[in-house]
Amino acid sequence: MLSAVYKSSKKADTYLFIEKRDDFSKVPAPLMSTFGTPIYVMLVDLAKRERLGVADLSLVKEKLIEQGFYLQIPPPQENLLDEFKKLNGAKSD
Repeated sequence: MLSAVYKSSKKADTYLFIEKRDDFSKVPAPLMSTFGTPIYVMLVDLAKRERLGVADLSLVKEKLIEQGFYLQIPPPQENLLDEFKKLNGAKSD
């Protein structure tokens, strides 16, 4: 299973996996607007991969089959102040 991978021109560490290179027809217009101009990264054969960097390989495959694309967004950043407060028994706001 081949997938073209693009990075977002607007959102850091955000990637879009699609079935065919330069075919964004299955990606909703609002998502493309938020994503910005796609910047081609690579073509990857998901069948030959055991894992992907951050994304769950089986979920990527599933979403490509179901909806024709997969959006990889970075995990939420932890709030270091809240973590510090929690470790020291202080209440968070």
